[in-house]
Parts: sequence; C-alpha cells; structure tokens
Amino acid sequence: MHVTIIGAGLGGLTLARVLHVHGIPVTVHEADASPMARLQGGMLDIHDYNGQLAVEAARLEAEFRGLVLDGRQAMRILDRDGNLLYEKVDDGTGGRPEVQRGELRQMLLDALPEGTVHWGHKVTGVRTLDGGGHEVTFADGSTVVADLLVGADGAWSKVRPLLTGATPEYEGTAFVETYLFDVESKHPATAAAVGSGSMVAHGGSPDDGINAHRESGETVHTYVALARPLDWFEAIDFTDPAAAAARIAEEFDGWAPELTALITDGDTDPVLRPHYTLPVGLRWDRVPGVTLVGDAAHLAAPNGEGANLAMLDGAELGQALAAHPGDVEAALHQYEEAMFVRAATPIDDAVLLESLFGDDVPESLLELVRGEQD
Repeated sequence: MHVTIIGAGLGGLTLARVLHVHGIPVTVHEADASPMARLQGGMLDIHDYNGQLAVEAARLEAEFRGLVLDGRQAMRILDRDGNLLYEKVDDGTGGRPEVQRGELRQMLLDALPEGTVHWGHKVTGVRTLDGGGHEVTFADGSTVVADLLVGADGAWSKVRPLLTGATPEYEGTAFVETYLFDVESKHPATAAAVGSGSMVAHGGSPDDGINAHRESGETVHTYVALARPLDWFEAIDFTDPAAAAARIAEEFDGWAPELTALITDGDTDPVLRPHYTLPVGLRWDRVPGVTLVGDAAHLAAPNGEGANLAMLDGAELGQALAAHPGDVEAALHQYEEAMFVRAATPIDDAVLLESLFGDDVPESLLELVRGEQD
C-alpha cells in the first residue's frame, strides 16, 4: 500500500509521520513552493485531549516539548475600557501548551524522510478511474494515480468532491489579523494589557472583540473579530492598509487606546480572514480508496480546536491503516465513523474552560464566554 496525501498542513503531515512510524510508504503533495513560502500562522494551544494524543501517536513528545513557549497559557479577559475581568497565570500545570504553528509544522517535516513532501504541486483536478484508483492532476500538467488518496487540502479541498457535493459557506463572522512587534518598548500599555499569554476583550456584542496573543519575543498577534455580512467587508479597501485599519478601528470607537492600538498601530498590513464552514454533521457514503482529514472534512469557524482535530484525524487514520494491513476499506470505515462522530459533537464550554482554568471555573466566567452577561 502506498498512501498519497494532498496538503502538507498539520493534518496531512501528522498522517504522514504516523504512517512512516508504522512503515507504510507515503507521499505528500503540497501547492506551496517550499516550507516557508508563506506565513504559517501564529500560536496554537495543543490540547491534552486531542492534539497531544496525535503528538504521542507520531512519537514526537520530546520534540514537541522543546517547542513549548513557557508562560503563554496565561489568559486575561478585559472589558472595552481595559478593566481586568479575569486573569489566569500560567503555572505550568495547564493542559494546553502553546507552540508556534510554523515550528510545529517544521517539527513534523523534520520527522519525515527527505523527499516525502513534493513541493510546488498545486492540484487542479482529481478524478476516479474506471479501473480503480484516483488520478490527480497538477498545475504543471503532471499526474499521479493514487491507490489510497487522502485530502488534507483544507477548506477548498480539490479531493472533497469525490466524496460529497458539500461546499463551504460564509459563517457570518471574520477576523482582521494584525501584528505588533517590539511591543514592550514601543507599546508598553498594550503590552501590559495583553500580558504574557492571551487576552480577550469584548464590548456589547459577544461576536465582536479584540483577541491578542503574545508570541515569541516581543511580538503580539491580534485577531479582531467582527460579525458582519461579507459585503460589509468587501466595501473596505484592504489594498489601502491605513484606511482599512482606520475603518476597522471605527467599530471599536470609545474603547481603551491600549486596545485599539492593536488595530491602528499594526506593523503589518491588516489581513481579512472570513470564516467559512461546512455543514455540521457532514457525512458521506464510503468511496473506495479516498478519504479526508481536517478542514477538508469538517471545516468550522475558529474555536481553538481546528488544528488539534486535524492532527488527531491524521493520527487516527494512520493508526487505523496500520491496524488493518491488507484491508484498507476496513481502516477507512473505522476512521471515518469515529471522525464523523467527533466532528458532529459540539464543543463543551465546561471542558474547554476546565482545560484553560483548572477544576474551579467561576460561573461568571462561564457566563461571559457564553455571552450571557447583560
């Protein structure tokens, strides 16, 4: 058996690593020209109930621990005036250690044999062959035929149509992403507001807010959350960074300046990140020789679980294939049934908050996260 994976994100690479651990040949095809062809995103909290299980399956626990940034599990919740509503320090006992996405991806790449990932292979089409197997066509005109094809190619998966006609739809919210560098020296008030880990600030609407996270060094990565129709964002000219930042900041008029500085004083151009989702509970009938992992299978709005679930998908699929030598379809059935249930199960606030704040979660905090405060 040879496994062909489309997409060298966290889900696809975790699958590739677990297959390698079990001696199963694998090739990964990735559209990016190189590992650093584009920014790989910011901080990820890798949870003890899913993402860390994938790390264990990949036998990379020591390497993972070497990437953890101490202190980043701290959290501060502020109101629009910058008043502290709740704070948790990072005492090292939390279940969600923080790592940089790019470093986590590189860890997985380094754990694969050289040549496993074929860079610059952008998929333009996939079709099922009459005699079995699936043919993948790339932008350069080359093709491969896969006995077992796995789509780990994200929201706009080219593999997904082999299994289902479902397509992502706009969820109604978006992030506008910015960065501040040298925050301690240039923006000391903002640095104090964010603290050593993450900071969440909400005003009147539970869907609008400013979320910031301390990355390595003096870098703060901000996601400004807004619930607006797509045409509202389309009316903003993001090719004019200063004007776009000023327009987004208008939605937070009257907020504390140390918070709005995260928008207006950004050291990078603001980037719009609309949130698309697939239908909750999406399933498909078993199609021989093909399946999906991560966002390709169960795209959802950002909730802190996406990367963790993609990694767990990859790990469990790899383990299922190793457990069923000679019976790929049994392995795919086992994997998909578990994945369908996991993807359709709502994330429980209590579980999330316990992993963040420990056993004694204040009811007032639970209400705040659920948007139940007046």
